[in-house]
Amino acid sequence: MHIAPYDNQNKPIVDTDHHLVPLNYFNIIKLQKGEVFEYAVQGYETCIVPATGTVDVDVEGATFAKLGNRTVDVWDGEPEGVYVPVGAKVRITCLTKATETFIAGAKYDKVLEPFDVRADGLDKVQYGSDDTKTHRKIKHILGASHHDKVGRLLVSELYTVGQGGWSGFPSHKHDTDRLPEETRHDETYNFRFKPNYGSGVQMLQREENKAGDAYHIVDGSTIMIDKGYHPCAVLPGYEMYYFTILGGLSQRSLKQYFQPTHAEQLHTIPGIMDMVAKFK
Repeated sequence: MHIAPYDNQNKPIVDTDHHLVPLNYFNIIKLQKGEVFEYAVQGYETCIVPATGTVDVDVEGATFAKLGNRTVDVWDGEPEGVYVPVGAKVRITCLTKATETFIAGAKYDKVLEPFDVRADGLDKVQYGSDDTKTHRKIKHILGASHHDKVGRLLVSELYTVGQGGWSGFPSHKHDTDRLPEETRHDETYNFRFKPNYGSGVQMLQREENKAGDAYHIVDGSTIMIDKGYHPCAVLPGYEMYYFTILGGLSQRSLKQYFQPTHAEQLHTIPGIMDMVAKFK
């Protein structure tokens, strides 16, 4: 499902128990200097990631100061995040002229400890190639290195490298718990383009070798992936970014099932198995 950009007025874009992706939660908050946003999400662990601007974050009295260092857009510096336990009361204060801050969440039933992830604690991977039109970079905010500190939530930022090309290919899905082949992980994206008038396409193929759906994605588009194979592409001449939220049903580690029709492409894209190994 595609949600076109709109002014959500700091209210969840993907709320708790959504009928398509009940394992996900997503909000974008926009604040001016000195403004405060407070929240608590029952039944979901969350992660706060400033897209731009700098904020102070208080989680039940634990303070994480000066989170975020980007000014112009998501290409302007490295991401930072704060992990928020299930149901915790949070206070976010804008320190800069303005902030646009993502709040990602996944359904979970245990309360863990809050912590922050700064630029030097990111787990990065780059894979693909210009020749295969699959060159991209992933910055894991809550990735494999935080596996023992998080319940079901995976949070990453994905960037195409260069202009134009594909992401999420070879086509894969993760909509059914049937280990060791596959796990059920609901997924939500928010896209940005550089320049911001760029655009792309999100494919969604529900069944093997049958026609599916395609959505025209623009700067600020939100996509919810409930099931099916889901590669996406950016138009030539533009760069693409997407903020990625994954919430697992029974475990945190993601096990992707690659579409048999295209599985041989796993051997043509450099570094792709290193990419797969990072979603743990």
